[in-house]
Amino acid sequence: MQPLNIVFAGTPAFAAKHLQAILKSPHRILAVYTQPDRRSGRGNKLSPSPVKVVAGEHNLPIQQPSNLKDELAQTALAGLSADLMVVVAYGLILPKSILQAPKHGCINVHASLLPRWRGAAPVERALLAGDKETGVTIMQMDEGLDTGDMLAKIAVSIEESDTRLSVENKLAEAGSKALLMVLDDFANVQGKATPQDNALSTYAQKISKEEAIIDWRNDAGFICRQLRAGIGRYPAYSFFEGVRVRFLEGCALNAQHNSTAGTVLELSKKSLNVACGKGVLAINSIQFPGKKPVNVQDLLNSNHTVFRSGDQFDILVADD
Repeated sequence: MQPLNIVFAGTPAFAAKHLQAILKSPHRILAVYTQPDRRSGRGNKLSPSPVKVVAGEHNLPIQQPSNLKDELAQTALAGLSADLMVVVAYGLILPKSILQAPKHGCINVHASLLPRWRGAAPVERALLAGDKETGVTIMQMDEGLDTGDMLAKIAVSIEESDTRLSVENKLAEAGSKALLMVLDDFANVQGKATPQDNALSTYAQKISKEEAIIDWRNDAGFICRQLRAGIGRYPAYSFFEGVRVRFLEGCALNAQHNSTAGTVLELSKKSLNVACGKGVLAINSIQFPGKKPVNVQDLLNSNHTVFRSGDQFDILVADD
């Protein structure tokens, strides 16, 4: 195996895990590209990306251009004379000049089994669609949106209990393994690249905040998938007496009822059961504005009058 000189580009924790995998291999990281620091938290302070944190811990050169269309940025990257650029959830578009700058081009770790779920939110879309399986694809990047030839694919299962975070953890582990397999035998793998079947493609559009609003008229199974897909990013929510309530954990019950969608049917020892268009959603964990998440069991033990049977959650109230 000939070690490769690599430029790494990525931003979130998912990407940072792949960077850590490469750092444990014989391959050499020449530079790390990540998005500029963003303001976050109650203090609105500038925070580095998880990839920048890992790069800093290993004293790697860090670049944070706001875009890669700038000629100076392109010249700087080309000047690294890299064998390969590895891109994982970077978040910036790579122009043709960047794609062609490394000796062997650029490869991407995409969190789906391409050509299914091309685009920005493959994990969330797989969960919302009720997919039983997803995976990672290592592809040779071209100018299209996740349309490049495939170098490797690894499938992972999606269990009924999985959330976006747990699926991402599975994919990070699978993706790191697949990436190292590709890097360790790159010339051979690249020579056997497989074109995607465009007829089978689906698009994973970026998730919007509006998609987190619960329409209780929907099937309980779909609403449960909203909860699972929103964990850690856009938690599913509804309004109760003018207050936005986030729902963090729950499950769908295949139970019959004759109540209006959004009606609190029962307060059990561990859950708040709400009528849906079909079935019942058993909610186990919620969060009120400005408060920490709380288990429904603890909430009912401390203040059992918060919700009562017959109470009604609003349907499709816009978030101001």
